[in-house]
Amino acid sequence: MELTIKRFDKLTLQELYEILALRVSVFVVEQGCPYQEIDGKDPFCYHVFLRDGDGIQAYLRVADAGISYDDAPAIGRVIARRRGCGLGAQVLAAGIGVARTRLHAGKVRIGAQTYARAFYEKAGFRQSTAEYLEDGIPHIGMVLALE
Repeated sequence: MELTIKRFDKLTLQELYEILALRVSVFVVEQGCPYQEIDGKDPFCYHVFLRDGDGIQAYLRVADAGISYDDAPAIGRVIARRRGCGLGAQVLAAGIGVARTRLHAGKVRIGAQTYARAFYEKAGFRQSTAEYLEDGIPHIGMVLALE
């Protein structure tokens, strides 16, 4: 499995196509949630993904501070093609590393689907908001202190 970390303007057309196809297949189609998946934030993100011979297997984006949250970078669109085999945790660790080393962040924020709380807690995130609905799906704000 090869780890790739790229700013938006460095993605190839093939990589961008695979990323968007994976995101839409899970967040829109599988979850039955019609929403504006292409939200204008991608140009202000690092795109972090694991790829093998069959394509992108896990993905997330790390948004610069000021894009999703004023005070911190955000990790979002966390996805693994195959669940339960550690790829999500692996790409999340890489995304945290991007926030720490490339964005020099003191903390990272996420808006997590509530069912995934334990997954993010294993990486050190702590709930920071009450539950709220986003696109009809329960979410919670979470924060990870990096200092």
